[in-house]
Amino acid sequence: MDTAMPANRPGVNESVAMRLATAFRRHGVEIVFGQSIPSSFFLAAPQAGIRQATYRAENAGGTMADGYARISGRTGVVAAQNGPAATLLVPPLAEALKASIPIVALVQDVARDTTEKNAFQELDHLKLFDGCTKWARRIDHASRVEEMVDLAFAQANGGRPGPVALILPADLLTETARAAEKRQADLGRYPLDRSVADPAAVREAARLLAAARAPLVIAGGGVHASGACEALAMLQEHGHLPVATTVMGKGAVAETHPLSLGVVGYFMGHGARGRALRPLVEEADVVLLVGNRANQNGTDSWKLYPQNARYIQIDIDSTEIGRNYEALRLAGDAKLTLQALHDAMLAEDLSHRANARSRMEAHIREGVEDWRRFTHHIRTNDREPIRPERVMQALENIIDADTIVAADASYSSIWVANYLTAQRPGMRFLTPRGLAGLGWGLPLAIGAKLAAPARKVVCLAGDGGFAHTWAELETALRLKLDIPVVVLNNQILGYQKHAEDVIFGAHTEACHFAPVDHAAIARACGCHGIRVERAADLDAALQEAWQQDRPTVVDVITDPDARPPVTFYDNTYPSPF
Repeated sequence: MDTAMPANRPGVNESVAMRLATAFRRHGVEIVFGQSIPSSFFLAAPQAGIRQATYRAENAGGTMADGYARISGRTGVVAAQNGPAATLLVPPLAEALKASIPIVALVQDVARDTTEKNAFQELDHLKLFDGCTKWARRIDHASRVEEMVDLAFAQANGGRPGPVALILPADLLTETARAAEKRQADLGRYPLDRSVADPAAVREAARLLAAARAPLVIAGGGVHASGACEALAMLQEHGHLPVATTVMGKGAVAETHPLSLGVVGYFMGHGARGRALRPLVEEADVVLLVGNRANQNGTDSWKLYPQNARYIQIDIDSTEIGRNYEALRLAGDAKLTLQALHDAMLAEDLSHRANARSRMEAHIREGVEDWRRFTHHIRTNDREPIRPERVMQALENIIDADTIVAADASYSSIWVANYLTAQRPGMRFLTPRGLAGLGWGLPLAIGAKLAAPARKVVCLAGDGGFAHTWAELETALRLKLDIPVVVLNNQILGYQKHAEDVIFGAHTEACHFAPVDHAAIARACGCHGIRVERAADLDAALQEAWQQDRPTVVDVITDPDARPPVTFYDNTYPSPF
């Protein structure tokens, strides 16, 4: 129900809140995730053409804005009340900061004349957001609204994208304001400003790759952020270059391409899709990193990437280049720089690359086929408790190239990385790997679905992570989102339990849960719920979920002893294969 003030009510159209909403709309904002506060903003927003999407908890709301931004290519916007509500924005903003996702957080503050008087829920929000945003400012004067909003969107989307916070005193929002400044700029898209690396450095990179004995490209999430997937696919094909991805980069190239290794990193343990391809990473002599932080998980604790290789690094953030591996610096937007590198490589003699291609393709094909044979039984066997690999095979059978897969952190991301196939360049797999917090799969899916309502969005979560945000099922229902949520219900906090057993030979009491019927929870709040205890029922359950016009929880009772292919577990547990 639209409860906004009538547009002709005195004081509404002249308020700072109305000017704020109008400024946000100018930057392309169509949806703001928020509860009632700032009330004056949400009462004015519909008149500016902005829809409110109401979450149940701020930490989930911030993650919804994250998922929305990742899929829409526009800034995600979340709003919150001062005090405890604002503190709940810290985790999703911190994830967005590490993962380079643009979010504008609009936070109400206490009235200006009550500052430093212990007003209700007063807090120093600038200090609160200092460590989890690129930029945080408080607007104290109506005359600065448009200017500060423009600065906020420029900060969020300029350079390396990331979250920002705008703090607005409650009394300022209701203050009568003069006519807004005549501004027209739309700064709500990202990348906001595209730049290309130094042409001389690009030519040097092309020479290195063309002449390399064993070149390799490793693409990260920055390729998606830049919209550079097609540019990377062209370089892969015409430059005859093998391409691997990080988890956040999954989908940057088609994993069906004969020169695609799939995801590399610490997910290459026993049973991993890329297990047999690890030597192609370790023995590379020229490595091109694109939008790739070379972080701990992506490099298997900096043990996977070759130490003596020559590195080339493309990144919009020049401070990331050479952080962990000294590199030829290609500072610039991934899309434009990859296009320039593609053209520079075509000017080189690529006969060496072309001659080596069939051998490289055969190596990759044999490695992937070996994985398929090795895991065939566990992916297709109907034993109980159900193996997660069997669940992933059922998902693999139903998704298509336009499906968006959102996963919780922890084991869910690892199952997705290894057992679902990126069917085209630009296929999206949303995994919260910036900080890898639990409970973010469902909110990511909600944000993604609002950004792409015509596409199927599916969420995979473990029961430990899902418990953090299952209240958002009601949000998905209220927003009329037909999201299937597949819960791997093994009644343990799997990663914690298994890792503690490896490190300490024992695990803490917190690792075990009482039985929970997640399908019943779904039905209790009006969603569709299916409980699956037999593997033979999996495919039919997913088909049923896919056909619903509302959220569906498929609660799958899975094997608590199932461990994904993390290198940390190698030679520590009996093989299930």
